[in-house]
Amino acid sequence: MPVVDVQNLEGKKIGTVELADDVFGAKVNQHLLHEAVRHYLAGRRAGTHKTKDKSEVSGAGRKLWKQKGTGRARIGSIRSPLWRHGGTVHGPVPRSYEYALPKKMITGALRSALSAKLAQEKLTVVDAWQLETHKTKAFRETLTKLDGDSKKILLVETGANVNLERASRNLEGITLLPSNSLGAYDLMRHERLMLTKDAAVKLSRALSRKPADPGQQNPELEAPTTEKSGASEKAAPKAAKKSASRPAAKPAAKPAKKEKPKAKPKAKKE
Repeated sequence: MPVVDVQNLEGKKIGTVELADDVFGAKVNQHLLHEAVRHYLAGRRAGTHKTKDKSEVSGAGRKLWKQKGTGRARIGSIRSPLWRHGGTVHGPVPRSYEYALPKKMITGALRSALSAKLAQEKLTVVDAWQLETHKTKAFRETLTKLDGDSKKILLVETGANVNLERASRNLEGITLLPSNSLGAYDLMRHERLMLTKDAAVKLSRALSRKPADPGQQNPELEAPTTEKSGASEKAAPKAAKKSASRPAAKPAAKPAKKEKPKAKPKAKKE
């Protein structure tokens, strides 16, 4: 597994962090990177181009001259595409250039971009962006201590950080993104990547192909399961009491016996 040094805001090493091998140490796939960038740029296209057709340009609808007898070509409308200021035939109309790309390709491209940054030694892991002030000048000095040569730097943070947002928004070439909005295009258009230790661990867990170890589950996630099982055990005797309190079902009624036909009265003797 790749091991990266963790630095503080002074540029000094204070520890290390282990990253997922299949996320930060994967083989760089140039084809996936090309497809991911092409997909992202296609989604950003405005698609607002528009030309007027024959029904939209200005001009009356009358016939300019009679059909026959003038020696000129027949004409039905001044808005014809053959005329100056006429409508455009099959011109562009507003549309969306966005198209679907498999999620596995997008995730694979992100792994390739992260691995390329680590292989090129253009990845910096910071302990935390704990800035004392939101002033741009002080933040620029901090970036110089971490890396003073890069002109385009991508900052990645996990949660909201007001001082970091205000200090970085006025610096040219500096972009701040949350870890859940990171894409291959953002990584490729910036020269250096700077992310916090929490963001690096979060990306390793989210993009890793290896399933989580079941023996290291969070006990907080297991608590609701235990409560549910205990509730079901408590509910079991209650259900038994209710069933015991109910009266037993009456046996099914026996079929009625067939009545014998009554004998006719005997005739009286005279």
